[in-house]
Amino acid sequence: MGTLEIRELEAFLVLAEELHFGRAGERLYVSQSRVSQLLKSLEARIGAPLVERTSRRVALTPLGRTFLSSLRPAYEALRATVEEARAAARSAGGVLRIGFQGTVDDELARAIALFEERCPACTVDVAEIALSDPFGPVRRKEVDCAVVLLPVAEDDLVVGPVFSRQSQTLALPARHPYAARESISAEELADYPLIGIQDGAPDYWRRAQAPQRTPAGRPIPAGPRVNTLQEGLSLTAAERGAMLLCRSSAAYHGGGRSSIAFVPVEGLPDSLLGLVLPRTTSTPQARAFARALDETLTESLPGRA
Repeated sequence: MGTLEIRELEAFLVLAEELHFGRAGERLYVSQSRVSQLLKSLEARIGAPLVERTSRRVALTPLGRTFLSSLRPAYEALRATVEEARAAARSAGGVLRIGFQGTVDDELARAIALFEERCPACTVDVAEIALSDPFGPVRRKEVDCAVVLLPVAEDDLVVGPVFSRQSQTLALPARHPYAARESISAEELADYPLIGIQDGAPDYWRRAQAPQRTPAGRPIPAGPRVNTLQEGLSLTAAERGAMLLCRSSAAYHGGGRSSIAFVPVEGLPDSLLGLVLPRTTSTPQARAFARALDETLTESLPGRA
C-alpha cells in the first residue's frame, strides 16, 4: 500500500456526513469530481467499495460503516494532537517548568533538546523535587510536569511516558560487611536499617521506595526518614542506615564518595520513572514535552535506526 493521504480520509469523513458529493465538495472547497476521485483512490487502497452510488442516493456500504466507526475517533485524536502542538508553538515567551527526582539522564536530556528545537521561544526550567513531596510541586503549579519515581496512583494526576527501567542499588556505609560484595539479595535487606522517606509522600509511594518487608516477608528494620536524596546519602555515610536508589543515581552520586558503597540488589522490582501532569489543567507546553519524551523513547527502542 502506498503512502496514505490524509485528504482521502477527510473526503470520506465529510461524504459520510453529507451523503452527497456536491455538498461534500463545497465543504472541502473542491469540485464534486475531486471528491469522487479521492474516494476512489481510498477504496483502491482498501480493496473494496466504501460507498454505494446510485442516481438517487449515496449510502455507506457495511464495510464503509465499519471503517467510519474506527476512523472518526482516530482522526479526531490526530487533529487534537496537531492543535495542541500548534498551541504550544504559539506560546511565544512561555516557560516549561519540569520537576525531576534523581538525575536528568540521557533520555530526559534528549527530550528536552527536542522540545527546545520545536518550541524555540519557550524557556525550559528544570528543578529538583524532594523525595518527600513527589506530587506537591505539580499540584501547587510550581512546575508544569514532573519526572517522578513510580508507582503513581493519584486521581488528579495522569502518568505520561514511562521510562528508565533500571535495577535497584543499595547505598551502604563503606565499612559495612556487604560493601565489598558484587551484589546482595533482596532478602538480605532484613539485615540492616533501611532509610525511608518523610511523611509528605503517600504511604504506598514511600513503601515502594523503602519496602517494609522482603519478598519472602521478612521485616526490614526502619532507619531514619529523609526529605531528599542528599540527606539519605549523608546518613548512609554516617552509618545510620542504607538507602535504595536506581542504578543511574548510584552511578551519578558514587564518584568520589569513599564513605559509601553502592551494591546491586537482586530480587527487587526494577525502578521506573514516569512523567506526571495535572489531569485537567495541564499546559500546552507540558503536553508538547510529553510528546517529545514519548518520541525520544520510541526512537531509542532496540531495532530502530
